[in-house]
Amino acid sequence: MSSEPVIHLIDDDAALRDSLSFLLASAGVEVKAHASATDFLEALPGLSVSLVVSDVRMPEMNGVELLRRLKATHPALPVILLTGHGDVPLAVEAIKAGAADFFEKPFDDAVLLAAIRRALEDGTRLRKRDAEREQARERLALISGRERQVLEGLVAGKANKVIAHDLDISPRTVEVYRANLMTKMQAASLSELVRMAILAGVLDDPSA
Repeated sequence: MSSEPVIHLIDDDAALRDSLSFLLASAGVEVKAHASATDFLEALPGLSVSLVVSDVRMPEMNGVELLRRLKATHPALPVILLTGHGDVPLAVEAIKAGAADFFEKPFDDAVLLAAIRRALEDGTRLRKRDAEREQARERLALISGRERQVLEGLVAGKANKVIAHDLDISPRTVEVYRANLMTKMQAASLSELVRMAILAGVLDDPSA
């Protein structure tokens, strides 16, 4: 079913593709196998993808290059890399490039499956956050310039009368703008309004 996670396995070693596909299927996970990174990328626009598990050492395009391509176009998509070469510098490079995890062959099946489950959970959380951010940005585009100034004051933690003083308007006018903001942003509370504004990038969010 489309609502279920789909893992895409990429490795030029047919035997490993078969064994890992069997392992994942036995764990109740839907898996699609590809013989190369280029084959996967060509098919990607029409695929449902929850997680990518890729070998590092492959012809044409290696796993780290694939990782960088995917992070540029699908930043929330988790990628786990596999290598049989014990290449520590490459592992560090992969993690810096955004790999969810990195495993040396031969790997422990249970440990790999646990990492896959974590990565799927993280990917779901990131996709949800991205969807919320996009929705918040769409709503933010509906507010006026003055409403945005009031919103920036609220996000900065300023009281209504301080915002009023800064903008040279009355506190009552600030309250009107604040009510408009709650309506346009579809926020049920001030805390939700502030969270949505931070998510949309009104002010830098240190946790983003």
